[in-house]
Amino acid sequence: MRHVELHALVHLASAEEVFATVPHWERYPDLAPHVRATTVHATLPEPVGSSSWELHFRSGLLRWSETDTFLSDELEIRFEQTDGDFDSFTGVWALRQEGPDVSVVFSAEFDFGIPSLASILDPIAERVIRETVAWALTGFYPGTTILDSDIDLASAVPSTS
Repeated sequence: MRHVELHALVHLASAEEVFATVPHWERYPDLAPHVRATTVHATLPEPVGSSSWELHFRSGLLRWSETDTFLSDELEIRFEQTDGDFDSFTGVWALRQEGPDVSVVFSAEFDFGIPSLASILDPIAERVIRETVAWALTGFYPGTTILDSDIDLASAVPSTS
């Protein structure tokens, strides 16, 4: 099981606004170059939604469908893969108001279920997922600060190898 995390600060926004904006999964292909396609089957204002994803990964595509649970009182969006290329993929977007800004913590765990390839596949998948989240946040909210110093979106390019 591989743990992925990204921390960001959306400036001059409300946590409720960011909570309503983040699950516009249909916009991710335009915001994040790793995302080839998304299909939204159900979303807010429903308490439970679902979506399907295709990300550029190595020399092919990484595909999955997920259930998205919108916990507006907790300002969390939880997701869990229902079908796809991962053996398991779960996570949460956790939002918290910090004065005039919004703290965003994206946290996920995944497993391809192929231990012999974990040392090759896991780091690539982790990078693609973290960069996708960072691109989406900065696309929705220009000026967002990505607090993880190892992410440099200016030099990041979609993974094809």
